[in-house]
Amino acid sequence: MDFNPCMKHKAVRKTVRKFAETELGPISHEIDRDSRFPWEVVEKMRPLNYFGLQVPKKYGGAGLDTISYAITVEELSRVCAGIGLCVTVHNSVGAYPIVRFGTEEQKKRFLPGLASGEYIGAFCLTEANAGSDAGAVETTAVYDGGEYVVNGTKVFVTNGGVCHLALTFAVMDLDDRRGGAGVFIVEKGMPGFSVGELEDMCGMRANQVSSLFFEDVRLPESHLLGRPGDGLKIGLNALDTGRIGIGAQALGIAQAAFDAAVKYSKERQQFKKPISSFQTIQNYIADMATEIDAARLLLYRACAFKDAGQAFSAEAAMAKLYCSTVATRVTNLALQVHGGYGYSKEYDVERYFRDAKVTEIYEGTSEVQRMVVARSVLSQLT
Repeated sequence: MDFNPCMKHKAVRKTVRKFAETELGPISHEIDRDSRFPWEVVEKMRPLNYFGLQVPKKYGGAGLDTISYAITVEELSRVCAGIGLCVTVHNSVGAYPIVRFGTEEQKKRFLPGLASGEYIGAFCLTEANAGSDAGAVETTAVYDGGEYVVNGTKVFVTNGGVCHLALTFAVMDLDDRRGGAGVFIVEKGMPGFSVGELEDMCGMRANQVSSLFFEDVRLPESHLLGRPGDGLKIGLNALDTGRIGIGAQALGIAQAAFDAAVKYSKERQQFKKPISSFQTIQNYIADMATEIDAARLLLYRACAFKDAGQAFSAEAAMAKLYCSTVATRVTNLALQVHGGYGYSKEYDVERYFRDAKVTEIYEGTSEVQRMVVARSVLSQLT
């Protein structure tokens, strides 16, 4: 077991960090304040293959390993979590299901556009009455005359306001909502497919989260991903990969908050000396540093399992659970180190604090992650 990053991973981190600090750093406060998606930065990201991180090279992607993918998401999120979110969702639950379950025809048709960033991807599962319970999905896909007719509404869709391609979870058999579901590839501009108003979110405000509406959207059979009834399998597999990405995003937020807290503690003077000299602040810093390192090791273990072709569902759930928990704890402590200034929007730590919380909610709540881990542990004991 080698805990030292290889030259490739060091190079990935250095390159992405420089890009994020140069291109996203100067506008991160503004796009959060205005809830603006920075298309001008996305244009610069496209030739760097950030939208095709794990898409095979034959389809125009970078073909990177999962640790490189996690490092990229972490470094983008360290500067702007909203764009880190766009990249991880696009790669993990937008492009990856097509890589994993698509036909060769589907891969050739959709992956080059996704890898280049010409298409921004989204995954649509959550509804008003369904989220953690995928079996409660009410969106339907009815077979009619050689086509599938999709009707329903999806809510809180990450990338929803900017997506060009939405992988949509829908029920095909009303008598078997879990076993009779499918995932459908819906493209922007298809009749009946529309975008709702953008959500006014607490954090991740640079990402355009919205509802998506499907009103008699007619899809050819070639837009069904996998086979009829594969929906739950595809969805769970995509979420396993997505949880690695959200873990990396949470880790990036935690790292940013920690860096800010350390810097501020050395600059802020109280009682004629820097607050970093006080034992309480040193304890905070020690706890933050330890938890961030532990989170990173859990995350990279899940990445290594995935790259080795081993089952990684429990490992991804552990990583996502712990990384998101660490993000909320670290950002809370970092704000406390900043005192009153940390509660001001003039300081980035306030944004990190808002961004961190949702990492415990999307891509499966922390409660769902515990269910996944517990099932894995208990199944090994029987």
